[in-house]
Amino acid sequence: MKDWLLIKQPLLSWYDHNHRELKWRQTKDPYAIWISEIMLQQTRVEAVKGYYDRFLKILPDVKALAMVEEEVLLKLWEGLGYYNRARNLKKAAMQIMDQYAGTFPSKYEQVIGLAGIGEYTAGAICSICYDAPTPAVDGNVLRVMMRLQNCYDNIDDLKTKKNARTELVSLYESGDCGRLTQALMELGAVVCIPNGIPKCTECPLKNQCMAYEKQSYMELPVRKPKKQRRIEDMTVFVLHDGDYYAIGKRPDSGLLAGMWEFYHAKGTMDAKQAVSFIAKEGFEPVAIEYEIPYTHIFSHVEWRMRAYFIQCRKRKESLQWVQRSELDSTYALPTAFKTFLEKESSNELSRGTI
Repeated sequence: MKDWLLIKQPLLSWYDHNHRELKWRQTKDPYAIWISEIMLQQTRVEAVKGYYDRFLKILPDVKALAMVEEEVLLKLWEGLGYYNRARNLKKAAMQIMDQYAGTFPSKYEQVIGLAGIGEYTAGAICSICYDAPTPAVDGNVLRVMMRLQNCYDNIDDLKTKKNARTELVSLYESGDCGRLTQALMELGAVVCIPNGIPKCTECPLKNQCMAYEKQSYMELPVRKPKKQRRIEDMTVFVLHDGDYYAIGKRPDSGLLAGMWEFYHAKGTMDAKQAVSFIAKEGFEPVAIEYEIPYTHIFSHVEWRMRAYFIQCRKRKESLQWVQRSELDSTYALPTAFKTFLEKESSNELSRGTI
């Protein structure tokens, strides 16, 4: 598009009358905006709302975040996934305490220097909170831009993202930077949508949109083909002795690094094999109570899981045995494992025996 200023007034007018009312849009506090932006990465808005309120209630400022114990932090993040996002929040909070005396920095170069903050997040924080001319270009914004221009550049290429930011500078320099960031993201999220047919008839920019004119919007944006997910079969053992459940910690690096998990093994076992395996591992199984199949999908791997709830008499001290209530209140279990507890609590499962 030769002149991005042409979209400004219709875009902002549409946003002012149609945007969703979200808690993080009611503040310009950079701490609150930062938390919301990190939570919203690869996570739906509806899923974030409850987490956002709970997080700010427990950790209301930079100092509280910098001092929080990791176990508490991960419990607050439980279910949001991509747990390094939470760890980087604490690292960045500690940087702010150390380098900026606890005050969130206001310059783009300072913000992007914080752990876990890239060009998009820095641009969003600085434009929304400080009205700085720093475009925030995420997938929603790129999709809008590619369709407006009928552009077939691959949006997964860093060059395409860089060019998009450069193109938007003139628009941002005209003012209303925070509203522009919010409006572009909102348009991409609810009108120029990522999956399915965009709602072109509702779009305030349809008269400027080349993809709408050429009816090519379903071809855009262009992305690299996704790699096929790796399939991993897994048998999970939800072991308990009365009200005490066995959990262990994953390694400090790799998938779900440092998170708590149930005992498990590669491959799929039937009930008889599961009992035999557990006995050989040094436990004394008494009864299989439930068998639960579940598939958990990550971006690059798919876990095809079969879980057995097994009551044991003999504990293995290399594992941590915690009360069932502590799994809800204290220990952070990733969704891949916590799902089994939720299914058990649904009372839809039938009991079994060895």
